[in-house]
Amino acid sequence: MGYDRDEHKEACSFCGKSYDAVQRLIQGGHNTFICAECVELCYSIIKQDDLRPPQPRRAVRVPAPAEIKRHLDEYVLGQERAKKTVAVAVHNHYKRLMHAELDEVELEKSNVLLIGPSGCGKTLIARVLARSLEVPFAIADATTLTEAGYVGEDVENVLLKLIQAADYDIERAQQGIIYIDELDKIGKTYHNVSITRDVGGEGVQQALLKMLEGTTANVPPHGGRKHPEEKYIQIDTGRILFICGGSFNGIHELVAKRINQQSIGFGREGGGEDENISAMLDQVTDDDLVKYGLIPEMVGRLPIVAPLMPLTEDELVRILVEPKNALIRQYQKYFEFEGSQLEFTQKGLREIARAASEKDTGARGLRSVLERLMLEALFNLPSAAKGSTYVVGPAVVRGERPMVEQRKRKGA
Repeated sequence: MGYDRDEHKEACSFCGKSYDAVQRLIQGGHNTFICAECVELCYSIIKQDDLRPPQPRRAVRVPAPAEIKRHLDEYVLGQERAKKTVAVAVHNHYKRLMHAELDEVELEKSNVLLIGPSGCGKTLIARVLARSLEVPFAIADATTLTEAGYVGEDVENVLLKLIQAADYDIERAQQGIIYIDELDKIGKTYHNVSITRDVGGEGVQQALLKMLEGTTANVPPHGGRKHPEEKYIQIDTGRILFICGGSFNGIHELVAKRINQQSIGFGREGGGEDENISAMLDQVTDDDLVKYGLIPEMVGRLPIVAPLMPLTEDELVRILVEPKNALIRQYQKYFEFEGSQLEFTQKGLREIARAASEKDTGARGLRSVLERLMLEALFNLPSAAKGSTYVVGPAVVRGERPMVEQRKRKGA
């Protein structure tokens, strides 16, 4: 029963806090009491110990690199070298796990670093990999992480996301994939040298090192800051595949200077500069990454570097229509739900790609263009006549005229 009398001197029999400190005590036999905080702590310990009965290790089916790449091809267009590099790295990682206890040769952990402009497919590659392998997957943003003791998200909370994705099955979580985005944003360069502690830069890299290399980490079961009285979840990060990504804007200039070529910019006119940027990204070395701001130890934990190239307008057009989850197919499905059809002319698709290209956000720009374009039509569609067809041409994309019903379908 609850204990909330006006006058009392009792305290929690577990933590010793008085009623005034906890505002509520639950009374048991022999004049014992427990506060709500200790009840919650006890529940978390019981939940952690009894989440599920011990399960045998479930082996991940390891497809051949060619099979992994074929699956990536269904969702990620272009980026041939990056997809092959990642496919080989993932295949070798899970082969290493399968034979780690059987082979006398110690195989080192090979995490992956994806380098390329925003919207070129870095996150999508990691997500598709996890889905195709049927392993738990978690995403973290490096810019939200801080050193222990600072306000922000502890590095261990990245592991908690993976554990939660595995439904607290630790064995399964240890077979998962973690994608850490915006790694370039925590680089410490001459641009942000500070005499104070580096809360979100080099210190975070140091905190990530052991996790990337492989260690037994203590993870708070509820996230947040560690509590000295809380029982932690232990997880071996040596079996987790880490894929890190970042745009690394300007690193092509470091490469150009190193090989004595003229520095180039990120302009989009004519496509020639994009080709030069691609050529520079293809030659990024460990020294370039260190000069950019990653500490040498971090670069050593990411031995496999896969460059992703800027997307051309032709590739943006293909992204609109070819992948299994193509945006055009998604919007067409919404129109089908309302008994209508949505069509795009080839020039209309080209105009959408051109507008997205101007945003300089890669494939992400496609969605923002389409959201603006489809807003009015989707707002009015449920109330419109059924059996209609809507056609999107370049004039509609440019906003020169609204998207309206063009014609009735046959038999409508």
